[in-house]
Amino acid sequence: MAMDDNESCSSRTVDSSPTHPRQQRQKLEVYNEVLRRLKDSNNQEALLPGFDDELWSHFNRLPTRYALDVNAERAEDVLKHKRLLQLAHDPANRPAFDVRLVQVPPISNGISVDSLREGDAQSPNYSSKQSIHPPPSFGSSPNLEALALGAGNSHDEDEDEDEDEDEDEDDTENASLHFSRPMHEITFSTDDKPKLLSQLTSLLAEIGLNIQEAHAFSTTDGYSLDVFVVDGWPNEETEMLRHALEKEVLKIGNKSRSKPQAHSSSLNVDHEESGTERTSDHVKIPTDGTDVWEIDARLLKFENKVASGSYGDLYRGTYCSQEVAIKVLKPERVNVDMQQEFAQEVYIMRKVRHKNVVQFIGACTRPPSLCIVTEFMSGGSVYDFLHKQKGTFKLPSLLKVAIDVSKGMNYLHQNNIIHRDLKAANLLMDENDVVKVADFGVARVQVQSGVMTAETGTYRWMAPEVIEHKPYDHKADVFSFGIVLWELLTGKLPYEYLTPLQAAVGVVQKGLRPTIPKQTHPKLAELLEKCWQQDPTLRPDFSEIIDILRQIAKEVGEDGEERRKDKPNRFLSVLRRSHTTKGGRE
Repeated sequence: MAMDDNESCSSRTVDSSPTHPRQQRQKLEVYNEVLRRLKDSNNQEALLPGFDDELWSHFNRLPTRYALDVNAERAEDVLKHKRLLQLAHDPANRPAFDVRLVQVPPISNGISVDSLREGDAQSPNYSSKQSIHPPPSFGSSPNLEALALGAGNSHDEDEDEDEDEDEDEDDTENASLHFSRPMHEITFSTDDKPKLLSQLTSLLAEIGLNIQEAHAFSTTDGYSLDVFVVDGWPNEETEMLRHALEKEVLKIGNKSRSKPQAHSSSLNVDHEESGTERTSDHVKIPTDGTDVWEIDARLLKFENKVASGSYGDLYRGTYCSQEVAIKVLKPERVNVDMQQEFAQEVYIMRKVRHKNVVQFIGACTRPPSLCIVTEFMSGGSVYDFLHKQKGTFKLPSLLKVAIDVSKGMNYLHQNNIIHRDLKAANLLMDENDVVKVADFGVARVQVQSGVMTAETGTYRWMAPEVIEHKPYDHKADVFSFGIVLWELLTGKLPYEYLTPLQAAVGVVQKGLRPTIPKQTHPKLAELLEKCWQQDPTLRPDFSEIIDILRQIAKEVGEDGEERRKDKPNRFLSVLRRSHTTKGGRE
């Protein structure tokens, strides 16, 4: 389970970090502008006593980026968001939602909203009956429009390289006009819970909607505000869309209410023994009736807190004098879904044992005190090194890390385990500079059919087939590894100019992939492109990836494995020293 990841579709953390003074001023300016517009329009709610404080409270319970992104000229939209969040307090209203037509204005090719109002007779998609609707609550994302105009061409596998320039210009114009036609804006508010974004995006996909923009916010008191701009539904049938959404929302509610309650005993079930008979063709080992991995919480000693997330905290500590990492679920957030995810993580972690997989030590499985204990990784995460310490990888060091990760992933796949959330934050360093795969909160044992369909993972690293809720297999991990390898190579966050959900839209609908630096080793660049192929069957297995990486390591003059013993890895040593006082992140 991801402990501190505000981009996961499994969880979202509240924006509790100190706000930059400039952003705080901007937030206040937006608040004042919204308040002024509401009062100038004689809005009845805005004239009530205490409204100023209520509005300020609304801005304060949401992340600062809400104020920075919201369209202040659409003050009534802020009231709508406030009202939906209030409705969500009543379980009978969840999820509360609103749907309306919006006009997404283009910003390219000189086409403007004004020209559409006047009627551009030269625009092939223009209709004289086309109405101009209010803009989206958060405006049209310039980044996503640029994506629509540019990214698709560079990654379209079916593109004819001999296509002439006139046809390219027509494609660009059509892409621009695509963003000028009316779309629907759907706003949801409910209690913030695990898999919420997954449920909502799946709901929209079920009724044939394509997400063009998405904005997800979590409040400080445990609620969500999620806004999607979608197409795929006739403009004149907004009420029919509302009814379709009501039906899908009802299904979610019924499914949630019909879930059986999980009991602590279910966490101790040995899945391997279920439905099978014991045979006598093996040596019988004595047992005292207790699971060797069940930990007595009294033997755990907690030291400093290493990380904190919406659903749990990570501590450095000791267990029987051994240094360990202790992941503790917050009792107030434990529900049926969390217990099932916890049980799955314990089940998988106790099955695996490999030098490139973080070692499971034990767990406490009696609610409400649920925790997982693993070896302590003193070097911290590769993500922290890259993005917080601004560290960089030279090619030999990069290849060592990539080989370690590939070995761990190859072991998991050979044991029919799909990780489903492979990213730099889940790659940890031990005291010997060995990189290990961690965090099996959303991992699953591959089913007999060979495919799964549940969406999970983190959007920036997620394979397109997973984003689209299509059947997928272990090759989804290979796609994520390709993104991780690019991250190691560049030190940048994938699609850093887009929000996570916008990145997901780009990956699926526009064929978006990170840009490979020109100076990249040719074989490494070729491997990246193989790993993030749209067709999963064209992606290599990790056994093949290991061979490719080893060959590149030999070519650059340093073996990714053997030289580690002879020559210390400079940057990893620095990474390890930097975490000596802070503690690692699991």
